[in-house]
Amino acid sequence: MTSAFTRILVDVDGDGVMTLTLNQPEALNAVSKVMIREIGAALSRAEDPAGGVRALLITGAGRGFCAGANLADPDGLSNEGVPDVGLVLEEYYNPVFKRLRDLRVPIVTAVNGPAAGVGMSFALMGDIVVAGKSASFLQAFAKIGLVPDGGSSWLLPRLVGRARAMELAMMAEKLPAEKALDWGLINRVVEDGELMATATELARKFAKGPTRALGFIRKMMQASLEASYDQQLDLERQLQRAAGQTADFQEGVAAFLQKRPAQFTGK
Repeated sequence: MTSAFTRILVDVDGDGVMTLTLNQPEALNAVSKVMIREIGAALSRAEDPAGGVRALLITGAGRGFCAGANLADPDGLSNEGVPDVGLVLEEYYNPVFKRLRDLRVPIVTAVNGPAAGVGMSFALMGDIVVAGKSASFLQAFAKIGLVPDGGSSWLLPRLVGRARAMELAMMAEKLPAEKALDWGLINRVVEDGELMATATELARKFAKGPTRALGFIRKMMQASLEASYDQQLDLERQLQRAAGQTADFQEGVAAFLQKRPAQFTGK
């Protein structure tokens, strides 16, 4: 099923994969207030178990993933004529990034071409980040006198370490896909022509998996970055108890004993 928006495309296939495509290619899919609102609306369906979405795939239309915030956005970055970028983050961007962080289904991002500024932040929200060989990543903020946002100042030191995070943020130099892979920033690099097929295959694999358990895994891994060992053991116990009460766990055990592929339903 396809939903109508003006700055994104949303399609949900029969396997439960929602493909969310940033869709303003003439501006390299730079994010406007309209686009961020529409992303929020699409996430409302992905968050609802009754909506049938079991995996989210994010990509960009045309030759780029996302060039960052749209500085030519007619809505602007101002409040009553006074620039207030922080207010824009508070009211528009941060709520969407928190929803992506807490999403109940796995996220795959397919990075085609440049992912700059907040576009890089969107790319890194994927549980699995797949990039085409022509893709690149850029912390562009310092180039215009701003600081990293979209959660990138939290993510980058944890993904690549403090030294590389500082280099990315302060030097504001383009990081090619192959180097991003070498640094451990992303998961896979493929030929440009194979990008969407590879990312879609991964998303469909997740969509056919034990949805609730995969959502719990997302929560566990995120919590582990701040938790003590004892706290993480407690969280594992809590979420394992919840996972053990799902129909998918019963199916998984039955399939294992019967030596057949499991047919998960996401319940």
